[in-house]
Amino acid sequence: MNKSFIYGDIGGTKTILAIAETRRDGGIHQHFVQRYLSHSYERFSDLLSDFLKQSQVAVRPDAACFAIAGPIVGQQASLTNLPWHICEVDISNEFSISTVKLINDFEAAALAIEELTPNDLLKLQSGQMHEHGMRVVLGAGTGMGVAWLAWLKDRYVPLATEAGHMDFAPANKLQMSLLESLQIKLGHVSVERLLSGAGLTHIFNFLQLHQAVPSGLTATHLKEDSGATITTLAQTHKHPIAIKSLHIFAEIYGAYAGNLALAGLCRGGVYIAGGIAPKIINIISSGGFMRAFRDKGRFSTLMNEIPVHVVTNSDISLLGARRVAQQLLQQSD
Repeated sequence: MNKSFIYGDIGGTKTILAIAETRRDGGIHQHFVQRYLSHSYERFSDLLSDFLKQSQVAVRPDAACFAIAGPIVGQQASLTNLPWHICEVDISNEFSISTVKLINDFEAAALAIEELTPNDLLKLQSGQMHEHGMRVVLGAGTGMGVAWLAWLKDRYVPLATEAGHMDFAPANKLQMSLLESLQIKLGHVSVERLLSGAGLTHIFNFLQLHQAVPSGLTATHLKEDSGATITTLAQTHKHPIAIKSLHIFAEIYGAYAGNLALAGLCRGGVYIAGGIAPKIINIISSGGFMRAFRDKGRFSTLMNEIPVHVVTNSDISLLGARRVAQQLLQQSD
């Protein structure tokens, strides 16, 4: 008898849900997938109810796994950038799903690394890959997510973190001024305050206030999360301040990725995921990112040995959630 399962990637901006079924031959058939704007729904259960109605499945799924953009505590999660509270038990009871599991979205991304193909990766630095070496997956999007991958016994085990909320460490005078400006506005300034869509907006607005605006341009203060607008200004309209903002963003990103690589001695590789990097790959690949990554003083030589890739598959967290949902289904047999 075929069994079905739900898996999803739940973020502050968008949510992707899918339902699939296992077949007798061991194959998996994805029955239905739907993308939603997360803020369009007051509760996650409202969104899930709509999804099940749209999917037109005849029977309730046997298992579900949802990758959440936020910490999982006691089988519950409150999203960092969305006012949703999600509980495994509540979902199981409300929707009659036998087994429900919540995992951090970057824990899910880490789980999917081994399923990626060469077409899903863009190499920034070959390095010297160490078999079973520590890995780190990080990515800027609505927020900044980070997860480690540690080799234990015979497999990689993901370790969820909230490392995106570590203190931002400026690397030069301009970044120090940027930090001071944000401290006045925000108080504590975490890495996520710079490495996210809102972070790119902070950089752009700062440059407009504190740098000379080229003649012919009118300064425009952008709203909280205008990362996509800034990217368009840079790539389509060649807006000089937008271009400079992206380069500063890439330098901060590279330095932070290098810090994580050192913290975990990640000889198994650094994987840059998240929604922003693939959209500005020309900036990420132009040199500033990797120069900042390697600029670690006496450890710069070591930094040259660490493999670095950009993950171009935007569904990486969804793939990890699918993997866990399949495991839940197998365990229930």
